[in-house]
Amino acid sequence: MISIKRIVSACLLAVAAGSAASAPPAEKVTLGVAIPTATHGFTGGIVWWANQAKKELEAANPTLKIIIKTAASTPDQANQLQDMLVVNKINALVIFPLESASLTQPVTQLKNKGVYVTVVDRGLTNPAAQNAYVAGDNTAFGKLPAEYLAKKLGGKGNIVVLRGMPSTLDNERVDAFNAALKANPGIKVLDTKYGNWNRDDAFKVMQDYLTRFKQIDAVWAADDDMAIGVVKAIEQAKRTDIKEVFGGAGAKSAVKKIIDGDKLIQADVSYSPKFIYDAIKMTATARLKGEALPAKTIIPSVLITRDNAKQFYFADSPY
Repeated sequence: MISIKRIVSACLLAVAAGSAASAPPAEKVTLGVAIPTATHGFTGGIVWWANQAKKELEAANPTLKIIIKTAASTPDQANQLQDMLVVNKINALVIFPLESASLTQPVTQLKNKGVYVTVVDRGLTNPAAQNAYVAGDNTAFGKLPAEYLAKKLGGKGNIVVLRGMPSTLDNERVDAFNAALKANPGIKVLDTKYGNWNRDDAFKVMQDYLTRFKQIDAVWAADDDMAIGVVKAIEQAKRTDIKEVFGGAGAKSAVKKIIDGDKLIQADVSYSPKFIYDAIKMTATARLKGEALPAKTIIPSVLITRDNAKQFYFADSPY
């Protein structure tokens, strides 16, 4: 069993293994953090953990300044990058891109001006635009639910899928889910639509599915917020054919349902927003030493069931 402490420790040890940059340690590191606005639970966790990192790291390092900017749209985030470069004069950046393709060029421009770039979670379309990449295991995020649902359904049944937003990580998850299902030809995916990692959008998508499909055995909602919208639609329609709704990311509310033996939400996959904290800490620590991070750091995703759910339940966490 993989513990949270072991995962974080492995990530921090990876910093030490990174090759040293040619430049000496900076006299002062001004680290920009560009993240989405807290529009749903997961991004709320991202914002909370980013501010925790700022509070702790600035208190421990007088030569470190962290500037956090939240954006509700891709154009806003692109403009904020320029402001952090010109106004705040950042020399390092940790970015959780709202979208992959649209943010690649703005991030490239900062890197070309000497800013050290760590991209988190949603990768850019051109890896040359970044110095380092930190993310959860998106392949496992898709593979584990597919294997679990196939086993739960006995290798036969109808599944509907809700995916997130257009991004490299969403592609990785869906590709891994579909690849894992190939070993179970008796499982049929009736349809796949974007739910935008949003419970209201997911509610509408699920309403459409419930109208069009008379027999649905399970739902891969691919996000715990979307799972809330999915369950609401199922309850309103009074459908009893659906045996399981599998979300994703290990939200506190979802893990509690698993612990309590919920009828529909019986398993999940870990993907904590705390990785933004880890990415900020790793980047700040490395740059204060004049070092570089490993090109890629992947934080494992773990299947959460009633047997191990208590290990992933954090009552004080915002997500």
